[in-house]
Amino acid sequence: MKIPNKDKYRLQDKIQLVLKVNYNSCLFAVLFGLICLFLLDIKGVIPYTFFGFALLNLANTFLFKKHENLTVTYNTTSILAMVAAILITLFSGGIQSPFIFVLAIVVFAGYVTTKIYGQIYLIINLVVVALIFLYDLGDFRISENTIPENNRNWFAFLSVVFAVYLLGGVFGKNLLKAHHKLYKSRREIQDRINEKETLLKEVHHRVKNNLQTVSSLLSLQSRAIADEKISNIIKSSQNRVVSMAMVHEMLYKRDDYLSKIELKPYVKELSDYLVRSVKGNTNNVKINLDIDDNKLSIDTVIPLGLIINETITNALKYGIVEDQEGEITISLKKISDNRFEMNLGDNGIGYPEDINPSTSKSLGLKLIYNLARQLRGTISKDSEKKGTYYRIEFEEIIEEFNSVD
Repeated sequence: MKIPNKDKYRLQDKIQLVLKVNYNSCLFAVLFGLICLFLLDIKGVIPYTFFGFALLNLANTFLFKKHENLTVTYNTTSILAMVAAILITLFSGGIQSPFIFVLAIVVFAGYVTTKIYGQIYLIINLVVVALIFLYDLGDFRISENTIPENNRNWFAFLSVVFAVYLLGGVFGKNLLKAHHKLYKSRREIQDRINEKETLLKEVHHRVKNNLQTVSSLLSLQSRAIADEKISNIIKSSQNRVVSMAMVHEMLYKRDDYLSKIELKPYVKELSDYLVRSVKGNTNNVKINLDIDDNKLSIDTVIPLGLIINETITNALKYGIVEDQEGEITISLKKISDNRFEMNLGDNGIGYPEDINPSTSKSLGLKLIYNLARQLRGTISKDSEKKGTYYRIEFEEIIEEFNSVD
């Protein structure tokens, strides 16, 4: 499986953080152990626990280069640090030992890696602290404070310095560095997204302009043709082009043009345009819209717009003839997750039942049925109502594009 680049960057940052923390903690564990052994005159468990932790954690870090399992390396380091901190705490004063705060560093390291590990180590270390407290309250003893009385202040000082350095100098520094890298990467990704969005917006704008140019050419051509039948054919083609241009215009004008298209304003704008185009600005045609606030993909809206274009155009030309009063009704509702029902038609004179896409030469009628199938839908004519009414059940279409790496 191919890992996305942004995930690679995050994983690489985590690896670098864990490795740097491991190397630094090993180095300071050795220094602390040497100071305890030779300067503070601390013998026995404490200095050798430091040395043992440094040696085992260094081996754990080298093993990562072989298995490359960050989770195993991190958990091994955390367990080693927790065990070492418990031993040193028990032999340096128990619950009163200043080294007990190193257990909090283990919890912090867990949260730096993932929230789940942080919560796990938080619970474990709270239980450990409680057990150490109960152990100090009891009479049973397996350890004593091995720090010489005159060096306990120095040990406390060095323990605090060790904890503060790990927290701020190691974790804090590397965490801040990783944060800056992540912020820079995020900003670069956002800049690329903004650039692509601008380009996509420009594409919609140019497509709209090109379609409008085609529409204007068809309009000029229709005016230059004396044959009314051919002129009407060209005019119908112009309206089809306009119905597609409106989709790209709406995507261009919207701030969230990458989202789906609001169907209600699109249908209203398209139907108003068609009425003006066929009947003129002064007409007796009323448009009744009953459309829910649905947003559909461009792959759905374009064929749907063509269906509406053909239906309304046929209604205005052949159903509501001349200057008669008429009504065109369009309703659309969602009936399931991605299925919709659209009812549209007019109260004009209608056409005989024996006329269908198989028997008719009408391109508009054939388009309506073919486009309904393109939307994975079904279409039926309601013969009980006056005029021509269609019921279309269709599915939202979302085309997937595979990018080339």
